[in-house]
Amino acid sequence: MSSEDLKSRITRLAVELGFAASRIAPAAPPPHAAEFLAWLAEGHAADMDWLHRNADRRTDLQKVLPGARSVVMLAANYWQGPRPDPPADAACGTIARYAWGGDYHDWMLERMQRLSDVMATEGGVQKIYVDTGPVIERDFAALSGLGWHGKSTMLINRRLGTWFFLGEILTTLDLTPDPPEKDHCGRCTRCIEACPTGAIIAPQKLDARKCLSYLTIENKGSIPLEYREALGDRIYGCDDCLDACPWNRFATASREAIFQAKNTVLNRPLRDFLSLDNQGFRALFRGSPILRIRRPRFLRNVCVALGNVGTTDDLPALTLAAADPHPLISEHAQWALTRIIRKAEILAGCRAHGLPYSQDLREKQASDFHKSDSLLA
Repeated sequence: MSSEDLKSRITRLAVELGFAASRIAPAAPPPHAAEFLAWLAEGHAADMDWLHRNADRRTDLQKVLPGARSVVMLAANYWQGPRPDPPADAACGTIARYAWGGDYHDWMLERMQRLSDVMATEGGVQKIYVDTGPVIERDFAALSGLGWHGKSTMLINRRLGTWFFLGEILTTLDLTPDPPEKDHCGRCTRCIEACPTGAIIAPQKLDARKCLSYLTIENKGSIPLEYREALGDRIYGCDDCLDACPWNRFATASREAIFQAKNTVLNRPLRDFLSLDNQGFRALFRGSPILRIRRPRFLRNVCVALGNVGTTDDLPALTLAAADPHPLISEHAQWALTRIIRKAEILAGCRAHGLPYSQDLREKQASDFHKSDSLLA
């Protein structure tokens, strides 16, 4: 089979398997290898030590697959439309869209293996990765024309917006590469302006130490005090820079059932998560990307969210969480208890003195209230 015929067959099969797009990149050095190494040296990867350990492989595909000549880049659309309406009687948490449904890794890997099997019949040797491989995948996705690097560092596709997963098949086959896509961001900076913590420190440059997605998912320790309020009601990831992208107006809903939202999780009151033991956590999130951060990190996030949006109705659940044997849960539950009690005291004081009160009261306002003798006179 000729290179073009094999490429056409891969493209057709990718569509049949449910992928939204398939493109070919050359197995060349990643264009941003130098920037990646500088980013690591500047400490912007936070404690994601594995990025340092395999940096040499990430910047040279030949160390990953000797003889690699092409990279088949694949996109899976996970857009599910508007967020479901939450119940009105209790605070619910916000979860990043990619984790609304089932875990995409197995879904993609199984289908990518079928593509690799076709390539093997033509003499190709392949390696398949979805997130976990030592590959700067967005560089190869951009080289293939699957999209372009947005200022948020996310890849943007004119048809899919930002709502898609990436997977790559490295192969020794020499497939005809597709032309790269042009940058269509222009002067738009909406993603940078939307970031709650200023984590996008320059166009296409992210400081993970400030990123709410990193802090709620990859971060294994406490959430720094200076970022807890910015977390709002988020309990897994953050989509603010993606939501802000105007290219998402062209996104259409995925037809894959595995990516459909599980309302039993999305509309679950925050305080109800705190009753989960390890077995209950695993049962609730079986087949979900959320499962991988485990119960302590997830309940840590829930406690911070309750500290931001919870009410006195949530105090009993938080009191139990404050007694949890895991220090990550107990510490953040204590913080949330203090926040809610302080807000309740302020509300009572405002009502007693006929002063206006907003549910969006910030920590500085709370401090000012307690310090002001005139307000309490």
